[in-house]
Order: sequence, then C-alpha cells, then structure tokens
Amino acid sequence: MSLLKFLGYGQAEPADAARDTETVHRIVTELERLDRDRARYLAAFAYVLARVAHADQEFDGVEIALMTKFVVELGHLSEAQAVLVVQIARSQTELFGGTEDFLVTRQFREMSTEAQRRELLDCVFAVSAADDSISAAEESRIRQIASELGIDHAGFVAARAEYSDKRDIIRAFRKSVG
Repeated sequence: MSLLKFLGYGQAEPADAARDTETVHRIVTELERLDRDRARYLAAFAYVLARVAHADQEFDGVEIALMTKFVVELGHLSEAQAVLVVQIARSQTELFGGTEDFLVTRQFREMSTEAQRRELLDCVFAVSAADDSISAAEESRIRQIASELGIDHAGFVAARAEYSDKRDIIRAFRKSVG
C-alpha cells in the first residue's frame, strides 16, 4: 500500500491488484508512477525473463544486461527504472521461483496479446543464449514457459530455430559426428 492510500488519499486498488502475485505486486509498487496496467505487464515480463536466466540456478551478467535492455526497449522505461525492474524480478525469482513461476507466467498470458507473448518468447530465447549457449535446463524451462503462455509446439519450434546453433544438444551432436 502506498503512503497516500494509507493516509486515505487516492483511489482504491483495482480488482486486478487483488489477483497479483507477491512478485508482480512488489514490482508494481516500486513503479507506482507508471500506469498500473503497464507496471503489471512489465513486472510479469521481467519475471519471466528472470525465470529462464535462473534456469541454471545463477544469473550471468550478460543475461542481466540483456534483460535490462529488453525492459528499456520494450517497456519504454529509463535505464534506472529498467534496472530496478530487473533487479526486483531477479530477487523475486531467487526467493519464490518454484512457487510463483506458473502464476506470474499465467498472469502475463491473461494480460497480453498473442503477438506480445511471442515477443516475450523471442526475448526468453535471446536471454538464454546471451552467454552463447542454451543448456538443456534452459531449453526445458523455455518449453515450459511457451506452454504456459499458450504457444503451441510449432510456435515454440519456430522461435527456437533462430537459436539452433546455440543449443548445447545440437553442438554435442555435431561434435560426436564431426
């Protein structure tokens, strides 16, 4: 709750706020200057990116930088705001990862268009490949995210095609036959 609301000023929180996960709520609160729906969208977007970046149980600096770049570009935020969004999403992923992953991704699905979900999937692949490699754990996480976003297998394969040369499984196969 913001200080103004605590003091009895401002509007009541919208019905969507009652459904927000703790992760989305915390990021939205930090971004109160933004339109609430836009802040909710960015919170969920950044959290899903953090899910794949944390698939190997650690965050790489290159992944964090790319996540921040996407939040700046697609969210039309300042660098400082984007750093804040990514940092909170990262912390929330580390704290609540297994519990909120599906909930936040489902919330993103409900508030986004199909084009936005496909854009997020492309960003998820890019973050995963930021270190020049997509591990089996990351690919599995991306497949799960795509499913939760309502993207069918054909859509997943199409998005993955751009990153085939980064996939560890393809590299291992080429090495074994080469």
